[in-house]
Amino acid sequence: MTPTRRSALAAIAGAALGAGSGRAATKSTAFGLIGDRYHNSDYIRVGLNRTIQRGVGVSIDFCDETKRLNAETLDGYKLLIILRDGMIWPDGYPDENTNAAWVATGKPELKSDPPVPKGTTKAQYWIQPGQGKAVRDFVDAGGAALFLHNVTHVGLTDPDFRHVLGASYTGHPPIRTFKVKVTNPNHPITKGVRDFIVTDEQHYMDYDKDPKHVFLETVNEEGLKYREYGATAPGGWAFDYGKGRVCYMSPGHLLHVLWNPEYVKLQQNAVRWLLRQS
Repeated sequence: MTPTRRSALAAIAGAALGAGSGRAATKSTAFGLIGDRYHNSDYIRVGLNRTIQRGVGVSIDFCDETKRLNAETLDGYKLLIILRDGMIWPDGYPDENTNAAWVATGKPELKSDPPVPKGTTKAQYWIQPGQGKAVRDFVDAGGAALFLHNVTHVGLTDPDFRHVLGASYTGHPPIRTFKVKVTNPNHPITKGVRDFIVTDEQHYMDYDKDPKHVFLETVNEEGLKYREYGATAPGGWAFDYGKGRVCYMSPGHLLHVLWNPEYVKLQQNAVRWLLRQS
């Protein structure tokens, strides 16, 4: 049967509808869960688009909706990337201190007429047991996970997630300058990487896995400590997990940090190692 102009147009429209609805869309290589109250999604997307998506040629579907982290979403992806903490604020924030424009203009008095109703402004942990298990099953079955910066905070509340990550958050001092030191120059992720210096949040955590997996540490060379944890913290580790692989690296609060040339090498090497690329 010879197609008519009308049937051809209908076929094109149907294909477009399928692509728009996601029914016919092909998933990217990676799913990226990013962004929280203290870490704007846009800088993370911009940062990782350069270092990973364009730098390694690994496509990423970014999302900041925590409910999307589940087995159905992860199915079909090869790599999970997370850069966000474990909190959500469903009833709003207690103040506007995380709004850069408000802070930069001197924190002017906030007025509203009529007034904004007051509500409870408590943070809640977002991860549910099924979500932690979905991550664990994904990596155990052969998926890869790149965890960055403040994701150790998620390890506080879900045992399955913590088991995959290998750590839980203990805190960080105010933004300050520190050195990122390569402690295992023989690991594929540190190939060609030199020690480097950044101004960032130096994150501290309780690390659960074998010390042999640690390939980076962060050191405040001025001797500034954080609580009882000292001036040095684990800065990066990687290990096989079931049939999959896991890597965590702690720098990343600022775009300036994500684009440090040595840290770019680490991100790109990590993605290649996780995906078993030569």
